[in-house]
Amino acid sequence: MIRALLQSLGIRPPARLSELHPALYQAAVWKNRARRYADWYLGPARWCSVRQELPLPFRVKRHASRLLKQLGESEMWLQHNKVKNLAIAIPALTDVLIRPGETFSFCQLVGRPTRARGYVESMELSRGKVRPGVGGGICQLANMIHWLVLHSPLTVVERSNHSFDPFPDQNRSIPFGTGAAIFYNYVDLQFRNDTPATFQLRLWMTDVDLWGDLRADRQPEHVYSVFEKNHRFERHEGAWYRRNEIWRKVMPWGGGPCLAEEFLKANSARTLYEPHGGRVTEQREGRAD
Repeated sequence: MIRALLQSLGIRPPARLSELHPALYQAAVWKNRARRYADWYLGPARWCSVRQELPLPFRVKRHASRLLKQLGESEMWLQHNKVKNLAIAIPALTDVLIRPGETFSFCQLVGRPTRARGYVESMELSRGKVRPGVGGGICQLANMIHWLVLHSPLTVVERSNHSFDPFPDQNRSIPFGTGAAIFYNYVDLQFRNDTPATFQLRLWMTDVDLWGDLRADRQPEHVYSVFEKNHRFERHEGAWYRRNEIWRKVMPWGGGPCLAEEFLKANSARTLYEPHGGRVTEQREGRAD
């Protein structure tokens, strides 16, 4: 918590012991994984696992994101490998039902991405660097799912930001800071269904896009529009930081005036690029279709 506070203030926290030696890092990883396994099998949460191929009748939110981005010819092989990894992970997630009282865990459903399971090296963001890693790229699925959930009454109980922003925006359609970092198994995306409705997550790919659909077994009471405020770049001690706030409007299903505006999260991440102009203040609003 202290490290997150320092980062939000633009202050680089001191290195952990686990960052100073590879053996200490691996020990820390397995300690955190053991804690998460204990939580999965001994904790109080009811984890979702039931699937249904028949789509539930009400669409809560649908979204598409581009599979391949032009990041330079040398990195395009990582982009194509990402698509291979997404194709392996999608069947573990699609059609899952999140029934009343159940909790969704991305890492629990997808499992550990290993070469033995067919995963290949793709781009991952880890320990302040962009580098190839087995299973890289499946964060795009987590980003998609989190964006869908933000347009619903589901309760996000665990979600982590990437600690840095590696590339300038390229055809961004949703606000910065609405993604979700994943590192098996303790950097997870989890959300809980505290409503009487059952929700269903559906995911698929076309030749160019990753698609996501969040559906429900009954008509929702509200529709949501997610947007950002106070988006800006700031320079601190020689480094650039990107900051914003994520909000959403709550409106009646079927149309009507805004009922409320809800603050969701403040974001701060160090950029690995120098932003043009230094400060950006425009706001972009996501559609609630």
